[in-house]
Amino acid sequence: MSNSKKVALVTGASSGIGEDTARRLKAEGYIVYGAARRVERMKGLELDGIKILHLDVTDDESMIKCVDTIIRDQGRLDILVNNAGYGSYGALEDVPLEEAKRQFEVCVFGLGRMTQLALPHMRMNGYGKIVNISSIGGKIGEPHGSWYHAAKFAVEGMSDSIRMELKQFGIDVIIIEPGSIKTEWNGIARENMLKVSGKTAYGSLANKHANMLKGFEGRGSDPSIIGKTIVKAVNARKPKTRYCIGAGGPLMLNMRRILSDRMFDNMMLSQMK
Repeated sequence: MSNSKKVALVTGASSGIGEDTARRLKAEGYIVYGAARRVERMKGLELDGIKILHLDVTDDESMIKCVDTIIRDQGRLDILVNNAGYGSYGALEDVPLEEAKRQFEVCVFGLGRMTQLALPHMRMNGYGKIVNISSIGGKIGEPHGSWYHAAKFAVEGMSDSIRMELKQFGIDVIIIEPGSIKTEWNGIARENMLKVSGKTAYGSLANKHANMLKGFEGRGSDPSIIGKTIVKAVNARKPKTRYCIGAGGPLMLNMRRILSDRMFDNMMLSQMK
């Protein structure tokens, strides 16, 4: 096999943004590895010529094995799309610390560890692109999302820091900030929030918040809008540092910039009726 073709790894490739991104990178001529815990849900990707790997970003051995397999097979790793993640919702007082730690394990430490494992191979080639899937939630807060938003704020800070570290090696760090996207995320976050806080002291607002999220579910953008943006970014000679894309995303970030903290809080709470 020729190694002249660039090699891409997409985490969280079993559904939504990760699945769409893997397909689009394959169509662009990349050798693509899709990785996720739910290997059985990636059989369609495998049939389309995408190589699939089991990956649990909370398990160091799993992460090492994933990258080692790619290097053994291809001798290189050029693109890493850190997409694995989920939204842990519930009032801060109600969320068990064990769950809070898992949110950070998946969204922050898993992302950071995958990046650590990929970097030596990118540095050796003097080329690489790290694509970190953040969220508009990395720039704004909302009730019942404290651990999720804290994790995404951390992804933003980590990405900004390593972008400066890695410039000297010809490695780009790209942040993707989706708005509302039609994926499993919304339903999982809603279900989580109601399970954790639906019947506590925070129940009234939590139920209103869940209803608001349910209303957004059908109005989100298709995951393909993110997949297309990621392909555009990795193909660019000089990609932007941030791409905010998807229903409501740019508008929300503009509102956050314009409004005072209290005005933004009031605007958010006014949507939860």
